[in-house]
Amino acid sequence: MIIVNKSGVLKYKNLKFKCALGEAGIGKKRKEGDNITPKGSYKLLKLFYRSDRIPNFKTLLKKNKINKKMGWCDDGNNKNYNKLIKLPCSFSHEKLFRKDNIYDLVIPINYNTKKIVKGKGSAIFLHIAKKNYEPTRGCIALKKKDLILLLKNIKNKKINIK
Repeated sequence: MIIVNKSGVLKYKNLKFKCALGEAGIGKKRKEGDNITPKGSYKLLKLFYRSDRIPNFKTLLKKNKINKKMGWCDDGNNKNYNKLIKLPCSFSHEKLFRKDNIYDLVIPINYNTKKIVKGKGSAIFLHIAKKNYEPTRGCIALKKKDLILLLKNIKNKKINIK
């Protein structure tokens, strides 16, 4: 099991990495945009990756290539809230195909994905960190090389955020 703690450390077996967390820390997520990384146990879902920037590698996760028409809905009033969507669209969303590199590798966790509660929070990802581990809006972010190493080594899809 992957373990993430409030001090910004992600551990998996003998691997240990510094990570960025939501600007408001780890806690009970109350609403979209609260910048909290949700406390709890989750599963890692599919791996989305930029095949033009990331060499192919083996991982337990199912891999999907990111294309320019992929997005993630963060509009609490939309029926596609907290789901992968096709762009262009007229409602609020995040683009997965970005100029920066933070979504070159992106793995959604199953926070608010089963029985989706609109406005409770969307797009909680494990992704690449910005320089100096700038805080996220609720995601968990690692250096690119660390995230690749983690993805090559994981043997289960569970993540515990505490």
